[in-house]
Amino acid sequence: MNSNIAWLEFSKAAVTTWKFHDEKHGNWPVVYVLDNGQDSVRSSRNNLRDVYVGESLNAAGRLRQHLDTPAKQHLKNIRVIIDPRFNKSVCLDLESYLIKLLAGDGANRVLNRNNGITEAKYYQREVYRERFRNIFERLKGDGVFTRSIPEIENSDLFKLSPFKALTEDQAASVEDILKGLLIDIERSAESTVVIQGDPGTGKTVVAIYLIKLLVDIQNSTSLEDLAPDSRFSNFFTETNRGLLDHRRIGLVVPQQSLREFIKKVFRKTTGLHPSMVMTPFDVGEAEGIFDLLLVDETHRLNQRANQPSGPLNKKFATITGELFGDDDANKSKTQLDWIRKKSRHQIFISDAAQSVRPADLPSELLSNLIADARASGQYFQLRTQMRVQAGSDFVSYVRWMLDPHLLSLPRRRQDFGEYDFRAFDSITRMQDEIFQRDAEVGLSRMVAGYAWEWKTKKDKNAFDIEIDQTQLRWNSTPTDWIASKNALEEVGSIHTVQGYDLNYVGVIIGPDLGFDPERRRLFIDRNSYFDKKGKENNPTLGKSYSDDDLLRFITQIYAVLMTRGIRGTYVYACNVGLREYLQGFIPFSP
Repeated sequence: MNSNIAWLEFSKAAVTTWKFHDEKHGNWPVVYVLDNGQDSVRSSRNNLRDVYVGESLNAAGRLRQHLDTPAKQHLKNIRVIIDPRFNKSVCLDLESYLIKLLAGDGANRVLNRNNGITEAKYYQREVYRERFRNIFERLKGDGVFTRSIPEIENSDLFKLSPFKALTEDQAASVEDILKGLLIDIERSAESTVVIQGDPGTGKTVVAIYLIKLLVDIQNSTSLEDLAPDSRFSNFFTETNRGLLDHRRIGLVVPQQSLREFIKKVFRKTTGLHPSMVMTPFDVGEAEGIFDLLLVDETHRLNQRANQPSGPLNKKFATITGELFGDDDANKSKTQLDWIRKKSRHQIFISDAAQSVRPADLPSELLSNLIADARASGQYFQLRTQMRVQAGSDFVSYVRWMLDPHLLSLPRRRQDFGEYDFRAFDSITRMQDEIFQRDAEVGLSRMVAGYAWEWKTKKDKNAFDIEIDQTQLRWNSTPTDWIASKNALEEVGSIHTVQGYDLNYVGVIIGPDLGFDPERRRLFIDRNSYFDKKGKENNPTLGKSYSDDDLLRFITQIYAVLMTRGIRGTYVYACNVGLREYLQGFIPFSP
């Protein structure tokens, strides 16, 4: 028996007539979807359809409430999903399922508030989930969705959407942070929070979720849209709305590629705006003070060092001078200091082991930041692995394999079950496997350390990476490369993939990193490392970076690259000694 999907016009007359067709229309658990049509007002709203998803035991009554809501007066269509097998738990699950997919589809602006999407367990949940797919396909056939489920789930718009069902440690952290922030605002006290997490624990998701939740509380005008049993519904009060009213909130993202994509997410999310997503320089040059700044990838903030361009060097000095005057004679101020100076409240999201350049914040500054947060009870640790299906142990295992300081310790290979973790001795075979995985499930890419010159920046017909008979090119775009049309044939660098998810990742470890079997140690070849900003000294601060310093950065880069894959990670090492070393810990693919 299929679910019934009824269509009716978004009008009081249509809802009143529909109510009397069946008693279930006023007394049965249902899910409904409201939208403003295929074409109307879309041209003036970034070509997006406005859509709202809800559930109710009294559909007719709930729809009449929506008809009286000013913010929904432009909506035109109602689709009500009715099934004799539905219960309250099923409807809550279907509601969150549709919200997440609509937000990730790319064609919609979801009007729902972010008050806590549920992922509750209930009887026969997997059976119902199969029926949800049928409902999705019927809605897609009716034009509600524009892409398939795999296409949506493979998109970063879906992965970074604020309409996510948080893990328990994420939800608990958001709840405690929000409570503390509201108390501090009420007391006119300043605050600093630190969120720490390994790759794949959803640090960026938490940042975006928090901002959306704060903005929704800030803009709430009534309680009519709130489900009382949702996780954060208790925060939607007149008192909290007053505390957050006109508060200036921003998200700082140091990495260009990730920053540009988050702007796209904000552009398609009600209440958010791309201008809220900033570089550290944007913050430093902004007028006035922010009430709250969230900083994603805090470890990628810069200290005083040679910037990528002359104008940025000048900006760094100008901003620091304007903020601190003569208080920076030894040039010790960093972009972390900018953030603190320009905001009353800060939330720093970090993983020190993902620092990849000498210009990044020094590890001692990050350690002090964490220590201070711990001492004040404002430190939160994300532990649940959301990306890698092999679990959190996989991240620890990769870092352990590549840790130069632990090579003298006894080591054993770890089994990760069905997770596809393989080492190759042929770059061609690894590339073929990536092509095959991409054809099967999509979102499979090759990445590499910065161990080859970027010739194609000047000559588009050249090749950058040549290994045996295989010729490859670096990523042809610095932003949103993973979703670009040529990505499967290209190789992504650390600066295009840090912070992103892939289904399968093929990691090329270049000649910049090797292993000496006689001395049992990892080593770097400085001449094979072509990231100029990744190895240059810092004369401004009188710092020189030794081979040991570069070894730390380079091994951390490869650890980041090897923790991008949701379903599998493939590894090819150019250095023969390193290849043999890694095959002691990674299953070999003949």
